[in-house]
Amino acid sequence: MDKLRMCIACRNMKDKKELLRIVKDKEGVITIDESGKKNGRGAYICKNRECYEKLVKQKLLNKTFKCNVSEEVYQSLKGVILG
Repeated sequence: MDKLRMCIACRNMKDKKELLRIVKDKEGVITIDESGKKNGRGAYICKNRECYEKLVKQKLLNKTFKCNVSEEVYQSLKGVILG
């Protein structure tokens, strides 16, 4: 069986390959991890508009990583998810 991960927006379990990983490294830098292999604390989100909008509206990355996530991170996510 493939590795399942939970989307932080819709809370659905999906295959790791279907989700986008956002990672916070030990320096506190938050980046999009398209390879899924970067070191650090990871969070996963579905690659759809509904989950992205919920992520932004509720500032879910701030809650997940327990820090203030910059607007640039949310904007770069928008480019990856919404194209």
